[in-house]
Amino acid sequence: MDWKSKLSEAVNYLRSRDLEARIGIVLGSGLSFTVEKLKIKEEIDYRFIPHFPLPTVKGHPGKMSLVEWTGEKVIILQGRVHYYEGYDLAEVTLPIRVLRSLGVEIIIITNAAGGINLSLQQGDFMLITDHINFMGDSPLRGVDFDPRFISLTNAYDRELGLIYEQAAHKLNIPVKKGIYLAVLGPVYETPSEIRMYRLLGADAVGMSTVPEVIVARQLGIRVLGISVIANPTINAEEFDHDRILNIMEFSSRQLGKLISEILTNLSSGRK
Repeated sequence: MDWKSKLSEAVNYLRSRDLEARIGIVLGSGLSFTVEKLKIKEEIDYRFIPHFPLPTVKGHPGKMSLVEWTGEKVIILQGRVHYYEGYDLAEVTLPIRVLRSLGVEIIIITNAAGGINLSLQQGDFMLITDHINFMGDSPLRGVDFDPRFISLTNAYDRELGLIYEQAAHKLNIPVKKGIYLAVLGPVYETPSEIRMYRLLGADAVGMSTVPEVIVARQLGIRVLGISVIANPTINAEEFDHDRILNIMEFSSRQLGKLISEILTNLSSGRK
């Protein structure tokens, strides 16, 4: 079965459960606690959504939630799948296509990342202003995607970035911005690779997000990207996945407050 048929079946199932929203959120590794204070109206395990890719990595619960915040419906993906898990990029990005079909026009994409810029500390939030695709592939590779030749000049929406900054200032969260570099993974980077990425202009590095952003922009979805800095990469040898998840759990609750404020601003701006 091709991805278009899979998309159709997944969307039909979710519409039968009355899932639709203008705003979507993708939560990265260990960030599921972000939804704690949000009122969940519906929650569906990915296993029950036809053809939905299932996360195999700890820290990605694999649940789709419909929440409501100040009258605005929001669909949240608690966990994602990665290219390194063995999925192809059409499967990795199928959830983004599903969200668009359910009415999503704005998406907040989050991830856990390693800090390359020496000013980024553990637990910092970095507003993604641009990215570098170092994964060696594109989700639009193949004959079945149209349009193919999309512009990524404004991949990360500047107006949404301003809304992020307003929310961060209100919560006294330092506003840090930077360029996210995506690698294939799943191994962490060598010191030599980190030096190379710094020379290329990257501020943070991770193993996700870029394929999702490419497809979101292909579909006309506006993107706000947020990296939660799990560790400065200069100390990467001291970290493993479990320790990073513990750090993310702590940061997740603060991220929840930030996203709640962003949603409030998005909802009030629509009225």
